[in-house]
Amino acid sequence: MSNVQDKIVVFRVGDDLFAADVQSVERVLRHQAARPIPDVPAWIDGVIEYRERMVPVIDLRRRFELPVEGVRPEMRTLVMNAGAEWIAVTVDAVLEVAGGGEGMTPPPAYFRGLAGEYLRGIVRRGDRLVVVLDVDRLLSATDRLALGRATAGEETRDA
Repeated sequence: MSNVQDKIVVFRVGDDLFAADVQSVERVLRHQAARPIPDVPAWIDGVIEYRERMVPVIDLRRRFELPVEGVRPEMRTLVMNAGAEWIAVTVDAVLEVAGGGEGMTPPPAYFRGLAGEYLRGIVRRGDRLVVVLDVDRLLSATDRLALGRATAGEETRDA
């Protein structure tokens, strides 16, 4: 019997399956448009307000350099715990909460550089491979600094 530490939230981005540890996922929301903010990487859509805080939204299609598509009803925004902060990610669909942490293998050695930094491992779900993300590393320290400056300006304008 698996416990909560072994569970993952499986979601789809493009044709590929990804997952995050269930304890990293704060909430799954229907997709909502992010409020754009200037001077951030193109893969950051902007911010949403969640529980009275400005939360940056990462478009995982852009982050993974996949073609951008229009908004569809099955799209979701996942609010996640990344260290001591919340971030949100836009995904094409959330598929399931499943056991999986116990069968994880480390990412192959050829996943180096940026991609390798935010991959925690790979699990098999039936005949498909699921890439498990390291949520804490989806934003680099540089990205966090840029977002901190940009969102501070947003909060000041809203006041």
